[in-house]
Amino acid sequence: MFIYYKSSGFINNLLRQRYKCYYFLRLNYFKKKYYQFARRLYGVGKLEFERQTSQMMFERGRIAAGTVFHAGAEINNLSGNPDKILIGQHCQIAGMLLVYAYGGFIKMGDYCSLSPGARIVSTNKIEIGNRVLIAHNVNIIDNISHPLDAALRHEDFIKSYTIGMQEYDLKSREIIIEDDVWIGFNATIMKGVKIGRGAIIGSNSVVTKDIPAWTVNAGNPLRCIRELSPVEINNLT
Repeated sequence: MFIYYKSSGFINNLLRQRYKCYYFLRLNYFKKKYYQFARRLYGVGKLEFERQTSQMMFERGRIAAGTVFHAGAEINNLSGNPDKILIGQHCQIAGMLLVYAYGGFIKMGDYCSLSPGARIVSTNKIEIGNRVLIAHNVNIIDNISHPLDAALRHEDFIKSYTIGMQEYDLKSREIIIEDDVWIGFNATIMKGVKIGRGAIIGSNSVVTKDIPAWTVNAGNPLRCIRELSPVEINNLT
């Protein structure tokens, strides 16, 4: 409540300013407490969500000890057989792995990373070695995704959203990625290729043919721009 003094406007202004200071101090105190509570609530919910998601991922494949599933990670094992997706020790998974109901197999070695937005899709077989780094938005797909025939392609589309994916000739061929490969962001690995040990694939590249070991490759069309010296690596724990 304000007390007004006819004799002094200065005192009235002083009381107003004091009241405003008190009001804002109390408001800031409650805002601070609210934000602290909200952060704690969000943190607990986020941890619980990540725990449940990680547990669900482990049930969809054979996942070795030490592997971590981060927010956004997906394992879509449409076959329902956990032996169709094998992931080694100490991997960091934030992308998607997909095996079709009627075929496909994905095997990833130890100490690999699959970054956000990256996809590994198999109707045949994809084998990835140890210490392979797969950057964000990389696509590794061992098939052409849809039939070449337009009528079959439309049929595939309809069935996929009604009765589920059916088997078609998707021209699938296995992909092999050996140890210590680094695949840069936005790269695409096409069906039937083998990437040799220690090779580097530059960002935005499209790999349509085999890549020699210990080389740096970039561009579209892809070309070798440098050769590397082979190295031996011991896993760090």
